[in-house]
Amino acid sequence: MRVVIIDYGAGNIKSIQFAFKRLGIDAKLSNNPKEILAADKIIFPGVGEASSAMKKLVECKLDKVIPTLKQPVLGICLGMQLLCNYTEEGNSKGLGVFNANVKRFSKDVKVPQIGWNNIKNLKSDLFKNIKDNEYMYLVHSYYAENCNQTIAITNYNIKYASALQHKNFYGVQFHPEKSSKSGAQLLQNFIDL
Repeated sequence: MRVVIIDYGAGNIKSIQFAFKRLGIDAKLSNNPKEILAADKIIFPGVGEASSAMKKLVECKLDKVIPTLKQPVLGICLGMQLLCNYTEEGNSKGLGVFNANVKRFSKDVKVPQIGWNNIKNLKSDLFKNIKDNEYMYLVHSYYAENCNQTIAITNYNIKYASALQHKNFYGVQFHPEKSSKSGAQLLQNFIDL
């Protein structure tokens, strides 16, 4: 099983790599399109600001590669947001895999949302053996709107898509690598897809 974590300078990649190591998988870090295309499973992480992250993807020519991938891809946090059509963060165009836009939380809530919140209405094999209403760890100021590709929702003053799926692409707003047993289960489920 070849798992590649896309390394484009905008991800908390070491903690993800350690999470896979705990599952007995040696995930490789790479921004090489050939290695990414040859992988069995791909993790698309992201931490930071969306427009800067998109510039890094363009520099590595990964903006053209990622949307064409045929194997299972898991976008995490900003990685999921970059798979959407558009984000208000930096007024940036996304990769257009998920038919959703990313918006900033209103001033009515503390931003960023940091900490544990529950995920509900789970609709995918990605959530096998994970209970509805399970808590996951989140750190974000922007959220993906609900759409017909939503496979989990979270409530933070509004209900938003905390997970999305389109064909072989999956995205989670939360950090499975920091979400204890349920997060580890989700990563194992992704490997088992």
